[in-house]
Amino acid sequence: MFETETREGVAVVRLAHGKVNALDLEFLEGWTGQLRSLAGDDTAAVVVTGTGSVFSAGVDLRRLTAGGRDYVRAFLPLMAEAFHETLTFPKPLIAAVNGHAVAGGCILACGCDYRVMTDAFGRIGTPELSVGVPFPSVALEILRLTVPAHRLQAVIYQGKTYEPTEALAEGLVDELVPGARLIDRAVEIASRLGRAPAASFALTKRLVRQPATDRLARLQPSIDEDVLAAWMSAPVLDAVGAYVDRTLKK
Repeated sequence: MFETETREGVAVVRLAHGKVNALDLEFLEGWTGQLRSLAGDDTAAVVVTGTGSVFSAGVDLRRLTAGGRDYVRAFLPLMAEAFHETLTFPKPLIAAVNGHAVAGGCILACGCDYRVMTDAFGRIGTPELSVGVPFPSVALEILRLTVPAHRLQAVIYQGKTYEPTEALAEGLVDELVPGARLIDRAVEIASRLGRAPAASFALTKRLVRQPATDRLARLQPSIDEDVLAAWMSAPVLDAVGAYVDRTLKK
């Protein structure tokens, strides 16, 4: 599920879960565990990347529709926990976006401190409303932290996925590089950030992200109750099923 190597004191974690690194119960539990383990070891910084032409295709919608309400009830809290762990990870966390990063995969990348994407191919974006589901509060806070304020609503409401040059213009990624240099460049950035004293980086990151975590502390319990109810409702599950039939079964 995760392949890890160390380069220049940086842990490079490669997502290797099925064909498209879809978010399911096992992936979310594994990712949360990976981050907690890395937060407590002597790694200076972390790079996360995908496999082949996919960073992550987001939620495993086939499994979600097959599992219905019971699966959703177990899945959503795990996804919120995994995204929150990404948002609050105390060390430098760099996304090397090697290809498609869609919906939850985009949120995972945006939760990192810096995103380097291959300039050759791949799309990144948040089509949640096109799928028919509302954003969990932590996912929206991650987007609010990442996308420029004047583009946030357009990015969310349009539900587009963007090619690399468009993604750079929208603020979804910070830098484009040739695919052959992707990991090297991500490690270079991670290594530079990792040279700062650990406490200094962690406190600075905490301050940068404090407005998001403060809003979550106040609002997440009540909002996510409504989000869970919506995801479990017949209209939303029907919309997800229709999206799967329309796009994933071709």
